[in-house]
Amino acid sequence: MLRLNRGTKIGLAIVTLVVLVFMYVPMFVIIMNSFNSGKVPGWPIPGFSLEWWEKTIVNPAMHAALLNSVIVALVATAFALVLGTLAAFALQRFKFFGQHVVNLLIVLPITLPGIVTGVALSNTFFQVLKPMGIQVGYWGMIIAHATFCVVMVFNNVIARLRRMNPNLEEASADLGAGIGQTFRLITFPQFRPAFVAGGLLAFALSFDEIVVTIFTAPVGVETLPLWIMNQMARPNEVNQVNVVATIMILLSLIPVYFSQKASAAAVSK
Repeated sequence: MLRLNRGTKIGLAIVTLVVLVFMYVPMFVIIMNSFNSGKVPGWPIPGFSLEWWEKTIVNPAMHAALLNSVIVALVATAFALVLGTLAAFALQRFKFFGQHVVNLLIVLPITLPGIVTGVALSNTFFQVLKPMGIQVGYWGMIIAHATFCVVMVFNNVIARLRRMNPNLEEASADLGAGIGQTFRLITFPQFRPAFVAGGLLAFALSFDEIVVTIFTAPVGVETLPLWIMNQMARPNEVNQVNVVATIMILLSLIPVYFSQKASAAAVSK
């Protein structure tokens, strides 16, 4: 067992504290500025007020942007859950020519810079499909998000499938269970934590995406990240961004918590 001397422990504690301060002090400043009584965010704040919370909660543009983000993230996650799981089963359970190439192509969207993916999809949607009379519109943005959301589900599910015991499925088949019954009672419960964790991560990634969205969003459609970016150009409205950021910080704790629980459950099995 590795033992650290007192000086090393103190050094590690200081480094950890500095990292935590660097990560969480900016969040604290955002939260405090959401209650800023002044028009321009700053530090220290001149006083506390709920004015910006009241304006943000009744802001119809923010409501529309939030709804768009939720719809896009939910639909993209649904596609990712289906396609990512099927791809994981195909690559784990079957051997075929070009298997490693297919695996690379599935993972590639998450490794590419977002601006590259955005430009590629934008060119496809507006310079190839549009002249052919195919208007992707709102669905184009959803498809764009699904391309990288699939990777989150795929990576989680295939990692779990590699650790599963195939003898349980064989025993189920020997006892007379059909493919559907075996999948429902034996296979799915084993990889369900990874399935849920992948879905939560995919939703969070889609909800937060801005670079790809800039290139693929239809004219006049804003997601919440786009709304935030546009509001940052208006100095007198930036505190509304702080309110939304505070709400997102609090809400983001929910999927992160359940994702961690699901991942821990997947590892323990």
